Amino acid sequence: MTERILRIGTRDSKLALWQAKKVQDLLTIKGFYSDLIPVKSEGDLDLVTPLYAMGVQGVFTKTLDAYLLSNKIDIAVHSMKDVPTQLAQGIQQAAVLERANYKDLFVYKENRIYKSYFTSNIDERKTLQGIVATGSVRRKAQLLHRFPGLTIENLRGNVQTRMKKLHDNHWDAAIFAAAGLERIGERPENAVEIDWMLPAPAQGAIMVVCKTEDKDCFEKITLLNHQETAACVKIERDFLKTLMGGCSTPISALAEIKDTHMVFKGNILSLDGKEMLEIEKRVSLSNMDDLGVSAANELLQNGAMKIVEDIRKSL
Repeated sequence: MTERILRIGTRDSKLALWQAKKVQDLLTIKGFYSDLIPVKSEGDLDLVTPLYAMGVQGVFTKTLDAYLLSNKIDIAVHSMKDVPTQLAQGIQQAAVLERANYKDLFVYKENRIYKSYFTSNIDERKTLQGIVATGSVRRKAQLLHRFPGLTIENLRGNVQTRMKKLHDNHWDAAIFAAAGLERIGERPENAVEIDWMLPAPAQGAIMVVCKTEDKDCFEKITLLNHQETAACVKIERDFLKTLMGGCSTPISALAEIKDTHMVFKGNILSLDGKEMLEIEKRVSLSNMDDLGVSAANELLQNGAMKIVEDIRKSL
């Protein structure tokens, strides 16, 4: 019997292709053959409209979902932070790869700008002015919460497009995911990790999905699963789902295993950054299963529902 060649669906950006090639290499190590099938997503075709105005849920994944369900590909590879918490019917998570750097990067044009934006003086932060570009409502809200005098410009496109836009415009800086720049070897020298900014749920992780009915494919792909990463991002996505959030909601979450405990930090902000509710939990690994849900419910009881409702009304 001829060995099955797995068709790997991926977006056609440099970063997405890197991620798909990573999956292909891991499959090769396991002794499985595969081909890459690049696909252009709706999110890649429209580089102008802000994400929150695009119907958002699955904007980078639904094209690959359709390819998967119509049997044009066998698996799809995604940046996990782009994947809706509710997968399309007929599609299942098969593996989560080991997480890379989960932090956001501040890419600046001049040293004085970098020093100003990372000042520890609270009064300076409140009066700081400047222009920072990002297409993420989460990053925008956290920036405005810390620096209410900033002007935020919308920034869309793949890594190379966004970096060129930063260079060509009169902006002071732009925010990027560290993992994306580092994976393709394009992290610039004029970049610093934003230690105070919580990441998007599952940022830095790669998810591989297949059809629910494809048991052979699932059995092969699940061999790539990194259990520690999968446990952490599940908690983060549970937090996001319970808060009823998506790409249009400024929700951040980070779960990390430290010794025998799971440490979780999460927050939700208003779109203008003026309101923020945050939570931090530390539980034993034996009690971590419902950590994301319980943390979100605690925030909902403490006023997060009003923020969620206000965001929905504004969209």
